[in-house]
Amino acid sequence: MSNLLWEGVNLMVIGMGAVFVFLVLLVFATSVMSSLISRFLPEPQIPSTPTATGQPPSQANDGQLLAVIAAAIHRHRSRHK
Repeated sequence: MSNLLWEGVNLMVIGMGAVFVFLVLLVFATSVMSSLISRFLPEPQIPSTPTATGQPPSQANDGQLLAVIAAAIHRHRSRHK
């Protein structure tokens, strides 16, 4: 029985070692591919958009927005009673 147990442990260690080596190689290959892609295919530069001037929104837009929100809430509540 001891020989059978030893063979089981040996097989387990070899299997876990093979999986570990494969995962290390996979991480290495992924990092190499990532560095190659970023070197040869850089991301395009996106032009920055101008920032807002800091003007507060008009009161008419706020009133209209509040009316739309209130109507949406009313419709949602009437459908889900």
